[in-house]
Amino acid sequence: MSSTYNTTLAEHMSNPALVLDSKDYEILRLLQENAKSTVREIAAKVHLSTTPVHDRIKRMENNGVIKQYAALVDRRLVRKGIMVICYVSLKEHTKKVGGRFIEAILQMRSVIECYTISGEFDFMLKIIAESMDDYHTFYINELSEIKGIRYMQSIFVMNVIKDTHQII
Repeated sequence: MSSTYNTTLAEHMSNPALVLDSKDYEILRLLQENAKSTVREIAAKVHLSTTPVHDRIKRMENNGVIKQYAALVDRRLVRKGIMVICYVSLKEHTKKVGGRFIEAILQMRSVIECYTISGEFDFMLKIIAESMDDYHTFYINELSEIKGIRYMQSIFVMNVIKDTHQII
C-alpha cells in the first residue's frame, strides 16, 4: 500500500541536490515559525543576502523539502471542537482492500490525517467534528460504510498538550 511513497522517498533520499547545510535548516526553521516571512526578513536573520536565500528556498521547494505553505487554523474557532483518534483494522491485507480504504479516506473531509501503522491496527485516523453527535453521524454514515473494515476503535482527545508542525 505504501510502495509509491517508499519509491518517492527513496528518489528524494538519493538526490544530491537535497544536501542541506546549517543555513538551509535555519531558513526552514524560520519558515515553519512564520511562512509569511519575507525573503528579506529571513536573509537578515540568517546573515545572507536576499538572492542566496531566495535560491535556497526555491531549491528546497523544487526538491520537495518544502511541500507547501498553509494557514494553521484553530479548529475550535471554526466549530470543530471534537478531535478523535480512530484506529482501524482491515479484514484482509490485500492491495484491493487497502486501496479501497485509502481512496474512501482521502474523500472524507473530517479525516485530517491518516497513517499506516504497525501492530494490532492497520491505520490511525485523526478526525475532527463539530460535536459528539456530528462525529456519531460521520462514524455511522461514512466511516463504518467502508467495505473491508474488521474493527475500529475511537479514542476521544480530552486536551491537546502539544500541537506543532515544526520538525526543524
